[in-house]
Amino acid sequence: MADHDASKKNSYGAQSIRVMEGLEAVRKRPAMYIGSTGVQGLHHLVYEVVDNSVDEALAGYCTDIKVILHDDGSCSVEDNGRGIPTDIHPTEKVSAAEVVMTKLHAGGKFDKESYKFSGGLHGVGVSVVNALSKDLELIVWRDGHAYEQHYQRGTPLDRLKITGTSDKRGTYIRFLPDSEIFKETVEFNFETLSARLRELAFLNKGLHISIADERTSKKNTFFFEGGIVSFVEYINKKKTALFPEVIAFEQEDETYQLAVAMQYNDGYGEQIFSFVNNINTVDGGTHVSGFKSALTKVCNKRALAMNILKESSEPFSSEDVREGLVCVISLKVPEPQFEGQTKTKLGNSEAKGIVESWVATFLDTYFEEHPAIARTIFQKAEIAKRAREAAKKARDLTRRKTVLESSVLPGKLADCSNEDPAISELFIVEGDSAGGSAKSARDRSNQAILPLRGKILNVEKARLDKILSNEEIKALIAAIGGGIGSDFDVNKIRYHKIILMTDADVDGSHICTLLLTLFFRYMTSLIEKGYLYIAQPPLYKAKIGKSEQYLRDDKLLQQFLFDWTREHTTLICNEKTYSVTEWDQVLQQLAMYDKELTSTSAHHIIPYNYCHQLALAALDDESIKTSDIAVLIPKLKQHFPMYDITIKSGGEGIIEADADALNQEDESIHEDSLIFSMPSNSWQVSVSFFTSKEVVHLEKTVMPLLLFEKYKWYVQVIDKDRKLEGMGILPLLDAARSIGKPYMTIQRYKGLGEMNPDQLGETAMDVNTRSLLQVTIEDALAADTWFATLMGDDVGGRRDYIKTYGQFVKNLDI
Repeated sequence: MADHDASKKNSYGAQSIRVMEGLEAVRKRPAMYIGSTGVQGLHHLVYEVVDNSVDEALAGYCTDIKVILHDDGSCSVEDNGRGIPTDIHPTEKVSAAEVVMTKLHAGGKFDKESYKFSGGLHGVGVSVVNALSKDLELIVWRDGHAYEQHYQRGTPLDRLKITGTSDKRGTYIRFLPDSEIFKETVEFNFETLSARLRELAFLNKGLHISIADERTSKKNTFFFEGGIVSFVEYINKKKTALFPEVIAFEQEDETYQLAVAMQYNDGYGEQIFSFVNNINTVDGGTHVSGFKSALTKVCNKRALAMNILKESSEPFSSEDVREGLVCVISLKVPEPQFEGQTKTKLGNSEAKGIVESWVATFLDTYFEEHPAIARTIFQKAEIAKRAREAAKKARDLTRRKTVLESSVLPGKLADCSNEDPAISELFIVEGDSAGGSAKSARDRSNQAILPLRGKILNVEKARLDKILSNEEIKALIAAIGGGIGSDFDVNKIRYHKIILMTDADVDGSHICTLLLTLFFRYMTSLIEKGYLYIAQPPLYKAKIGKSEQYLRDDKLLQQFLFDWTREHTTLICNEKTYSVTEWDQVLQQLAMYDKELTSTSAHHIIPYNYCHQLALAALDDESIKTSDIAVLIPKLKQHFPMYDITIKSGGEGIIEADADALNQEDESIHEDSLIFSMPSNSWQVSVSFFTSKEVVHLEKTVMPLLLFEKYKWYVQVIDKDRKLEGMGILPLLDAARSIGKPYMTIQRYKGLGEMNPDQLGETAMDVNTRSLLQVTIEDALAADTWFATLMGDDVGGRRDYIKTYGQFVKNLDI
């Protein structure tokens, strides 16, 4: 019997070969088609649908694409292209639209008469989206008719049918990702999608792309007449360009189309964005290699001719001539060969020679005709060359030959005994005092501690040679083990969890930002791999009698105070004494309203208490929910009689260059606003606030609490003389937070050094009880702008940021 079972188990015949029909293979192995079933793969679904619409734009038939993130978690993409064909397919005997939606490798991308250039050459895009969606709705407007079809997990629920007549043209796809596939999350990120859509608008000048989020009322519209020239200007808008002109050219033959735009700034990094058929080739490829080679050759040739380089001197390296370069390369290829379905690197060997030849010819002529610009570039490259030679010496001191070699590790590093990076952690700790506590509290087997003394160098304002001469940064590089800059290799790092642990005060936040700048600029792939974290040690310790509790943030502190209030007080309002259950419900409603109010206040940049007054006004008078200023101002004056209300026109105060760079991306910049002013203070609110969904959400959460705006309330501590009274929702919220404080001790930790080793270990380092914040990059261009604004030379941008957001700061430690 056992032998028989074994023979059955080990048999391998025709019956073992399984044929998966239709889209079953996609659901069985989704990562093969979209890269992963995590956040990246989820957003890839949207990209696949949008890419089809952009292909219509490339073919000259689409001018407008609308993306909407709906309240129910679904996403819709609508374009005004030709619409997916609806006639019956000759061999499949169903509509061509159904074939496209249900068959892998089916589409118009293989026929060069339909699409000369396309990103979705594999023909698996929209069918994969269909397979991985719980529900999908397809509407096609074509030939004067509206067609509709519905799917569940890739299976059609009906046939494509005419649902009416229409003058519209295009395709509408709305899909809900399947939580059975995307177990990590099915929630789309507005910023991540906006980053990709912005890129597409830059790459397709004249194409309008909009995205709206029904969950938050956020929206962006992207439209750039300058194409990739606008792209370069956008990237450099917070930097200082070495010359005002963007160097740009386009060239094509019967097979390829190339567009290049480039400009230098006074920074020390390089930013090259490369695209093939609108697909972001983040890992570069042969087209990028061709560009780099041409740039290096032409710069050396022309620098020699201008006597900036001597015949006997060492030529510029490729890195030298790319210091401070911002460049966008867009190549159109009929048959691109990408590495994998997610298309991150171009492999067409002939592309290198074509790009190199075209770029070299153009730059050679351009530098000859613009000697002043050429000289500026070459002089910067000469300084970069000298800095590179100095950096090489410094780098050699920090580079480790092997992961296991420990002789060059910094002396202050308390390393772990485990040599497996996958389970090893490095805590970068602010200060020797906190470092000592962390060393005592750690698990020596897999937790290493590197204390930092003071603030590291701001790498946003320094060249690599200066960076590598900074002792703290040298210690960091040596401890992590992957190198720095162009030499950084994420596969060589010694820890797969690198955790920043700084104090909760202003200095600690500054140190954390300096470290984040270093990692973003010189070890980006470490963040992209998900290896960088920020520790979340508790901000408070609450003590009642002999009982102690650690509280990570203000939200948990409020919940702790509310819990005490519920158990030890009673609420009386309008001659009614609330039961424990009713009081608990009121506290939950207060917490929910506080959350909505805080979020809306921050999003619309309205002070918290004024946001509350606006919500009450809108609830009291439905006609306030309008964007008609002629109606709005008189209505608001009835509710805010102490204020003088004036109009601020959209875009007022924005300099022309900034307006061009923004180019409709942040629509709130261009909206009209109302200024509320009186001698003691002033604030403003955009007109769109009154028609936003946030106002509806605020109304919904504040309605159960309106009683406390109308009647006096009392909060009485049980069996104690302490009592608070007042009128209004916000005063009641403050009372619920404060009434228990005299009976407890609440300590706010400004520094990690204030905690004992056992406290630090329990709350911030023990894997079973700690909380870590993972650092991710949702929008690389936005992150680049923020680092340039906060850490670079954009003093005006920092001043404006502080003026705008400074009013929201809480617990400022100085």
